[in-house]
Amino acid sequence: MSGTARPTPPATDSPGLVRLALTLRELRGRTGLSLAALAARTTYSKSSWERYLNARALPPRSAVRALCRLAGEPEGRCLTLREIAESEWAGHASGTPAGAGTRVPAPRAGPGPARPAAPAQPESPTSPTSPTGRFPAAPPIRPSPAPPLSPGSPLSPPVADRPAGHRGVAVLAVLASLCAVVSCAVVIALLLLPRAGKGASAPSSQAATGPLCRGEGCEGKSPMRQHCASSPDTLASRHLSTGAWMELRHSTVCGTSWARMWGTDVGDRLEMTAGAEGRPAREARVRDRADADTYVYTLMTVSGRGTVVRACYRPVGGGPRECAEGRVR
Repeated sequence: MSGTARPTPPATDSPGLVRLALTLRELRGRTGLSLAALAARTTYSKSSWERYLNARALPPRSAVRALCRLAGEPEGRCLTLREIAESEWAGHASGTPAGAGTRVPAPRAGPGPARPAAPAQPESPTSPTSPTGRFPAAPPIRPSPAPPLSPGSPLSPPVADRPAGHRGVAVLAVLASLCAVVSCAVVIALLLLPRAGKGASAPSSQAATGPLCRGEGCEGKSPMRQHCASSPDTLASRHLSTGAWMELRHSTVCGTSWARMWGTDVGDRLEMTAGAEGRPAREARVRDRADADTYVYTLMTVSGRGTVVRACYRPVGGGPRECAEGRVR
């Protein structure tokens, strides 16, 4: 296997993770290091770097920092891309993409109550719709045939009868025009209804990207799935003796705290408590290799201003417990 990252298609549909992987590939190309050399210069294996550069796994923050340092790149932009990818990664893992909704099947045509009959119109041999099929065409107006003349009648009707006949034709013309206008208005309204429905759903889709809980409603829930980890504060961080890292995080919007660890081994544990209110401790465990290659989070616990948050790391090998604490500001 060569030391270059294979340009395989990303194994995720997260645009943020793909964008981060492309940026990391560019930085690695700038260093001129092979995957083996990159693994030798950092604390991450060759296979881990291959997953990070091909968007198959979310790289830890320390991995992004290490590559930025080797490439001489300021880490701010890459860490921002990593935070965006982290939020999207958690959303896809939960199986509930933001803004997802249920589809309502269209009603089937079938027997039902008869519609009210439209006002009777003069019959026409032509089709009631225009050649374009968009709007119904007004039926042609034809004058009523004159009644047959009886024997002995004058050849033309009396002059006094003519205005009444003209008024009847004018009334029919006005009614036909009104019917055409009303029909066009109904068709236009029906065409605009679906667009109005789509516009109304836009605010709900945008609202779904914000936090899904606040305060007590977040207790014992995942900070990623509840969208509380988009821009949290870091209360404390510690580089552990095993080479792993741990951090205490707090979301002002959600009013909760949690802990996370990365660069860990399978079987490592992290325990977090907040305040002296008797709230249950929250624990996270590295279950498999996939967990070890990315962040592992505890569940959230409610914590207000001044609350002391404490987390302790327990390595799988049974080494000494290492702790860190911070106060919510």
